[in-house]
Amino acid sequence: MTTSTLWTDDSDQQVTCIACGDTVDREDAREYDKHGDRWSREGKAFEYLCKPCHRECCHQNRDGLEETLVAAGAGRTDRKTFLERYCEFATEDTEPGTTES
Repeated sequence: MTTSTLWTDDSDQQVTCIACGDTVDREDAREYDKHGDRWSREGKAFEYLCKPCHRECCHQNRDGLEETLVAAGAGRTDRKTFLERYCEFATEDTEPGTTES
């Protein structure tokens, strides 16, 4: 992962696309912030998408998506268990980690 700030000169930097794995010049990539807030930059490290992969991404609101993926065990459990958990969270009225009042 490469750290990026508003004031960094990225012109000769190479980054790796998290979607396809290609290494591209930083100027040919787009920042990806898994928390969905790429404008809050202090102390943050970004991942990158190459421009073609970025164009293919859904740019819809994803409030709570990362929390739901983590709570469902994304990358830490088998596919069947993950999908069952994700579907449970996606159909509940509360977000993962919260309790209904």
